[in-house]
Amino acid sequence: MQAIEKYTYTTPTLSPKAQQMRDLMTNYITIVSRRLPDDVTKKLKDLAQIEVDPLQQLVYDTMRENQLLAETLKRPSCQDTGALQFFIKCGAQFPLLSELNAILKDAVYQATQKAPLRHNAVQTFDEYNTGLNIGNGIPSVFLEIGDNSTDIEIYVYMAGGGCTLPGAAKVLMPGEGYEGVVRFVMDQMTSYGINACPPLLVGVGVATSVETAAFNSKLALMRTVDSVSPNANAAKMEQLLETGINNIGLGPQGFGGKKSVMGVNVVNTARHPSTIGVGISTGCWSHRRGKITFDAALNYTLPMNKGVQL
Repeated sequence: MQAIEKYTYTTPTLSPKAQQMRDLMTNYITIVSRRLPDDVTKKLKDLAQIEVDPLQQLVYDTMRENQLLAETLKRPSCQDTGALQFFIKCGAQFPLLSELNAILKDAVYQATQKAPLRHNAVQTFDEYNTGLNIGNGIPSVFLEIGDNSTDIEIYVYMAGGGCTLPGAAKVLMPGEGYEGVVRFVMDQMTSYGINACPPLLVGVGVATSVETAAFNSKLALMRTVDSVSPNANAAKMEQLLETGINNIGLGPQGFGGKKSVMGVNVVNTARHPSTIGVGISTGCWSHRRGKITFDAALNYTLPMNKGVQL
């Protein structure tokens, strides 16, 4: 049997400015692991006021206590700290663009020790955990180069196992229409939605192929839970799907209730006339997603975490 070549990691040599960004990202990843974004915290509070059953109230009380303890103890709010994913829009003149991949990978490595984050990187086929929380393709970095600005916008997402399980994508025959999109989403939610620890944020992507639809569904999870698509027809689909999934009655943690989702977000891009690609991704109630923006001098803003300093 051929010996397995183990994954190794060497801390990169970064410029002083890149080290500064790496340290800021390390701190922010650590915060994302234990503190929910403001929109999710508010939505969970609103949903808790709707449910009246004692069991459902107990679940929401436990969620609140969990978050308080995570902040007090400075520990991740869920043992599954996920596989780190970064969704980035970067100006072509951002001064650290050439070092960005190394910055983000090392930030994950450093945050894994600091937070600490669970080691979730298993090398496929070789079937061993790297013990580093990084591996081939983890963290995932999705980069879009924008205009000639010097700014960068980074969404940080911890993709846990449970909330990843309902994920799926398919290309529909055009005759199935957008009704086929709704059918596909509802089939996935009635089959696997309970695995993702509801109430959920459901991201739906509509595009031309499996990979573009799946990517759109992940981008949908970066939007705030109460956001509305700028496309009127997509916004209507968001509302119809939210009503439909709520009527499934999953409730908090699958114990039944009036609300199964925090929201449904649809992101759509153009498609080939002969195909309708549809993808679905879900975020659990502990939707550990954050957003950080930097300018060229590394001044930062945290629009989803009011009052937080790195």
